[in-house]
Amino acid sequence: MSTGRRTAIWMMVWLATAVTARAADDLRIRPTVADKVVVVSFELEDAYTDAVKQAISSGLKTTFTYDLELRTKSAVWVDRTVATSTVTITDQYDNLMRRHTLTRAIDGRVEDVTVTEDDAVVRAWLTKATRVPLCETSKLDATRDYYVRVTTRTRPVTGSLIGLQRTFSTQTRFTFIP
Repeated sequence: MSTGRRTAIWMMVWLATAVTARAADDLRIRPTVADKVVVVSFELEDAYTDAVKQAISSGLKTTFTYDLELRTKSAVWVDRTVATSTVTITDQYDNLMRRHTLTRAIDGRVEDVTVTEDDAVVRAWLTKATRVPLCETSKLDATRDYYVRVTTRTRPVTGSLIGLQRTFSTQTRFTFIP
């Protein structure tokens, strides 16, 4: 293998590692228990970039998808998934009326719709969610350790150097105390 090719591969691995390390700082997750249900709040900082704003202002339907997983460690093989949920937040900008129609769906069910002209409201809707129900505590065992993983995707694809979808994924530990 040539030195140039080896250097290029090393740079790609370094770049991927840097993006993954930064993702953990950008995506904050806060799982809690409320009314016998595990709920998750999260915030994706710095996701409302100039590229996202340009895509929105062009009239393209912009979607942020958050895949939530409650998992527990497994000593034998792959970690066991206890519960999953998908939060989809879309922004359809009307260029003529200069209004954003924001829609939040959880597992395919529309939970909330709002129309706004305020850019701060759009930013908050696309990058934050509070108290998303993940599972009932009756499915949990107090003797096990759990973690919540959130993976994000954005459509249309923005901010990629080589046209790949920008995806963040991070996790946080969760202790269930009945």
